[in-house]
Amino acid sequence: MGSTRLVSRRRQDPGGKWARIAIAVLATVGVIDTGSITLKRWGWLGDLSCPMGADGCDKVLNSPWGTIAEGIPLSLIGLLAYGAVLLMALLPLLPGLTENKADLSRRTWWGVFTVSTAMAVFSAVLLGLMVIKIQAFCFFCVLSGVLSLLLLILSVVGGGWDEPGQLIFRGVLLALAVLLGGLIWASVVDPDRPELATGPGVAPLVTTESSPAAVALANHLTSTGAVMYSAYWCPHCHEQKELFGKEASATLQVVECAADGENNQADLCRSKGLEGFPSWEIKGSIESGVQSLNSLAERSGFTGDTDF
Repeated sequence: MGSTRLVSRRRQDPGGKWARIAIAVLATVGVIDTGSITLKRWGWLGDLSCPMGADGCDKVLNSPWGTIAEGIPLSLIGLLAYGAVLLMALLPLLPGLTENKADLSRRTWWGVFTVSTAMAVFSAVLLGLMVIKIQAFCFFCVLSGVLSLLLLILSVVGGGWDEPGQLIFRGVLLALAVLLGGLIWASVVDPDRPELATGPGVAPLVTTESSPAAVALANHLTSTGAVMYSAYWCPHCHEQKELFGKEASATLQVVECAADGENNQADLCRSKGLEGFPSWEIKGSIESGVQSLNSLAERSGFTGDTDF
């Protein structure tokens, strides 16, 4: 009778309860890690204390690879992934789910394995970019990579798999797909790709065309002493210049703040106490973040054509 109960209990969850709890703990740390980064990028959280150099974290997180689309930091994808792993780890442990619990457990183990595999492989791509392309150290990024790898190991060791061969086959296919997709994505957003390459320490080329109104606004901003504080590696700074277009952005007064940037004025930028890039100083007031051309026109007292 006791043996029957033991077999029945094992069928409810082929994996180990200890593994689910450990995965839940690590996923919670991941949620806190990526959530803090995301809130900081959205301006909802103050500066994060980054071990081994805050400049490295800023450089990595604000690099072209730190954003997947306008206003959507890459850390948000990590936050969603850790949240999904946390949910899948805890769901079979909740009371009152005895019906179909074995099927739920099996599906969640596959889910945890799939998500953690994708996270571990993609984290490896990001860490490679951090070392090879960005050449800076970000503690939060390394932590996320370590957490992803530990989650993958726990899902393999603690999942109670009946068919290891199928697990390995699916894992290898998924890893290759994520690796290929990650490398393609990394090359697409690389500012050093041939069509945008400008040399070390120099911002990517602006490719959009300027409207006459944008050129007039840029001339007005320069003539009234407005300054744009920028960093060559900052994707949002490039986004700001693209709003103006190549002709108009060429007339702006842009100060390079990266210490390794060409013709930089890093000391001046530090003395201004800037909270991020780009930052605009207009009429003695500094505001950080990408600004719409209409907002810049209003702040600077521009009275010309605003058909940007």
